[in-house]
Amino acid sequence: MGVSPAYTVRVAEDPADREACFAVRKEVFVAEQGVAEDIEYDAYDAVAVHVLAVREDGVPLGTGRLLHGEAAVAKTGGDPAVGSLGRLAVSRAARGLGVGAALVRAIEDAARTRGLTAVDLHAQTHALGFYERLGYEAYGPEFPDAGIPHRAMRRTL
Repeated sequence: MGVSPAYTVRVAEDPADREACFAVRKEVFVAEQGVAEDIEYDAYDAVAVHVLAVREDGVPLGTGRLLHGEAAVAKTGGDPAVGSLGRLAVSRAARGLGVGAALVRAIEDAARTRGLTAVDLHAQTHALGFYERLGYEAYGPEFPDAGIPHRAMRRTL
């Protein structure tokens, strides 16, 4: 039985960390899923809390971001106590290692630190089961985002 490489999850603090986050997003969303690069990166990237999973040898494995305050209000139904989890991406090579769940938990920790009481997200419909296992509940109808079917989900912290 092979041993999974060790990894850590941390808030992306410096420009190199943020570039690693963007590289994983480009690999997963732009290259794999065909999302247009000009809509993958947005003004929210400047104000979001980004988290990064990195293998012990420095290879980035996954990322996600938390929007809070004014940046999140439009995505969460206007409640300033609710954060918005988004852009969760795990590189193909790291899938099945628990990286996605670790990133979600790190984003929830960042939300708690900022006094938020819940986290909303827009899940690709194929990922609903993943988020349900982490305590998220779907609500509202299915909708397209970047041409991919999604559902809104929320977890109270």
